[in-house]
Amino acid sequence: MDIMSTSPGNVIPDPKAITPRVGSSYPETFRSITLQREKRALGKAAGLTNFGVNLTTLKPGAWSAQRHWHSKQDELVYILDGELTLVTDEGEMLLTPGMAAGFKAGVANGHCLINKSGRPATYLEIGDRTPGDDVDYPDIDMKAHTADGKTTFFDKKGNPY
Repeated sequence: MDIMSTSPGNVIPDPKAITPRVGSSYPETFRSITLQREKRALGKAAGLTNFGVNLTTLKPGAWSAQRHWHSKQDELVYILDGELTLVTDEGEMLLTPGMAAGFKAGVANGHCLINKSGRPATYLEIGDRTPGDDVDYPDIDMKAHTADGKTTFFDKKGNPY
């Protein structure tokens, strides 16, 4: 994928030409729900270092992630196409194109998006890259810690996967 360097920034002529990351880096036990998830790292392609932006597509039945919350990183999603179900401690809410949802760091309210429709759904996922972030997954026996650009997964007793 070619990036056009212009002033004042880098232009990505065709974001869909960026090779997607498919699935997740979760331990095998928790990975299956994300196998139909594709993320295109727009922020990385544009040379950004302080925050990330992903163009993410969920095929029917796919989840964005296991339900989770971050200790230090804020997140925001903006729905571009299709319908996604937002799942939080409060329940479920349908998100449609033009809607957005934000998740403040340190708020212990796990969230994820699920594509319960019959067609793909696409959204922008925006988050900061604060070092030392911990992630809690309230529905499963997993936690994560990110340091130096690497994420390590543990069970809730602290044993690595």
